[in-house]
Amino acid sequence: IEFHCGATLARWAATGTVVHFVVCTDGSKGTWDAGADTAHIATIRRTEAAQAAARLGCTGTVEMLGVIDGELAAATATRPLHDELVTLIRRLQPTVVLGHDPWRRYRLHPDHRAAGWLVVDACVAARDPHFSPHLGDCHRPDWLMLFEADEPDHVEQATDDALDTKVEALLTHRSQWRSTMFISDDDDGTGRTEFANHVVAAASAVGRSSGLAPGESFRRMPL
Repeated sequence: IEFHCGATLARWAATGTVVHFVVCTDGSKGTWDAGADTAHIATIRRTEAAQAAARLGCTGTVEMLGVIDGELAAATATRPLHDELVTLIRRLQPTVVLGHDPWRRYRLHPDHRAAGWLVVDACVAARDPHFSPHLGDCHRPDWLMLFEADEPDHVEQATDDALDTKVEALLTHRSQWRSTMFISDDDDGTGRTEFANHVVAAASAVGRSSGLAPGESFRRMPL
């Protein structure tokens, strides 16, 4: 979430938008340490997710669906997980839903592909009254915004303050420094600075491609 729309959510939250997080998997396999206790890793990842959401200004809920890493595709084939997300959309009644673009070519991570399809399918079911009527009153969000989009068509501005907040939120994921941000565990600050510069450069590149200020790109679809 923080990598792909952290600045957008930070800017929205700063203007009073209520932001909710939904994390599909448990994070238990998110380490390069072959001897790690995966149950302990899952606990750490849950705490880090909550801390990152708070840093971005999330005043809504942080929902952890808890599917074991790498098993989301199998879980999405069952009704319970689909129904859980439909229920959340109907209960929280978001104006905008953000998620992975499942149509992105050459996407390696199976959980990201599966999460994308789960969000798209749940949005369609949540909006229509004859889909799963036992899950509550239907709710139609205005927009579905897909990050890491294969063909982006919308850019949200990333202000300097929002980018700073995005970096701070990402850095709360201390367990991911080495594997995802390429920051050593004993970093003296140099690695964190280089990582922050990379985040800002990426946002600037998105802006330049659209003739705009730094930003984050999405495929924006009306629902």
